[in-house]
Amino acid sequence: MSVIASDRRTLVVGLGKTGLSCVRFLQAQGRSVAVADSRAEPPGLDTLRAEYPDVPVLLGPFQPERFTAYSELVVSPGIAISEPAIAAAAENGARIRGDIDLFAEVAEAPIVAITGSNGKTTVTTLVGEMARAAGRRVEVGGNIGTPALDLLGRGADLYVLELSSFQLETTTDLGALAATILNISDDHMDRYPNKMAYYQAKQRIYQGARHAIVNLDDALSTPMARDTLRFICYGFHRVNPETFSTRDDDEGTWITWGLDNLLLTRELGLIGHHNVSNVMAALALGKAAGLPMPVMLDVARRFRGLPHRCEFIRTLDGVEYINDSKGTNVGATVSAIESLAPASGDGKVVLIAGGEGKGADFAPLEAPLSLHGRAAVLIGRDAPLLASAIGHAVPVVNASSLDDALAQARRLAQPGDRVLLSPACASFDMFRDYEDRGDQFRQRVEALS
Repeated sequence: MSVIASDRRTLVVGLGKTGLSCVRFLQAQGRSVAVADSRAEPPGLDTLRAEYPDVPVLLGPFQPERFTAYSELVVSPGIAISEPAIAAAAENGARIRGDIDLFAEVAEAPIVAITGSNGKTTVTTLVGEMARAAGRRVEVGGNIGTPALDLLGRGADLYVLELSSFQLETTTDLGALAATILNISDDHMDRYPNKMAYYQAKQRIYQGARHAIVNLDDALSTPMARDTLRFICYGFHRVNPETFSTRDDDEGTWITWGLDNLLLTRELGLIGHHNVSNVMAALALGKAAGLPMPVMLDVARRFRGLPHRCEFIRTLDGVEYINDSKGTNVGATVSAIESLAPASGDGKVVLIAGGEGKGADFAPLEAPLSLHGRAAVLIGRDAPLLASAIGHAVPVVNASSLDDALAQARRLAQPGDRVLLSPACASFDMFRDYEDRGDQFRQRVEALS
């Protein structure tokens, strides 16, 4: 017998920061809530029991017969909605939702929404900084920092959200003021059956949006459904009305809006060709949100980026060391190699890569390494797969640890080169997370003498 939807019995699936934010939100609404987590001691369990001792908690393997007792499942982004117990509940009539879906229903201010395989944290943070500098009461979160539901009730007049494909899977109608897919490259292929499924999840960001911010250099950024959307576009060397672009003259490379020069790319606080694209995306999102252009340009000049995202560490013996530990997929690493290859002289990139590949195809790394690579030093579980894909492009060296990898890279690098940690993989086989990996790399580089 199907559950009665009006019973509104809600099961929060998955604890952690997002699950806790969902419980707090639903409890404040007076809803009947329970929690399920497949782990015996999930993060946040002690907090949940202290704050909500009466909330039932189901720990251990998910059981379909338990899930079908609920009319609504609020699923944390780390859990696939294809999980058999979740699928059984859906077949039994349960509504499958996520925290962003709950947030969109009650958001107190316009939403700027950002997704993409790469660059979304940089763009989200940059737009947030632009809004703050413009005097807006902005709240930033979602897939970074603070869960979206915890941003409510703070008096915001603008929300800037980074959203993952996992969050968008369970979002029906975001209704953003401005939304963008920065780019699409293979990622999370261990969770999606193919790239199309990943792409379709990302496309949900445009549902109900007023402005679509479109990357003209990536066709997959364009909304599939566009009837009610106003486009603001950006791309390299695409000078047109209603478009942020670039143009070269005797002074250098300009970022432009329409036919007007805005600032020279050498004035930017961020390094790398890909970050010029990120700045153009941020300017387009900010324009849609009504932020003043002079303020946005000033922030773009001052913004130095985030740790673990093409972060310059130091120069030693004529070699620059760059921490791009956030490069957890192939597209991010391709972009980093192409953007950070030394622009003059005989300098090359010595790449440190490897980890858990998430089912990705490493073949796209071969071409940029052929052009810009000195060597590749490989670590982690999927190092053999990487070696097979790029072994014809550059000399490949295997390393047993991060210390060994750095020693090998230092030996291989020549003056004018850049040693780039950009793993193209997740970190969990060797590190707590990508931040731990990047922190350890930075500490070791700073300790070199």
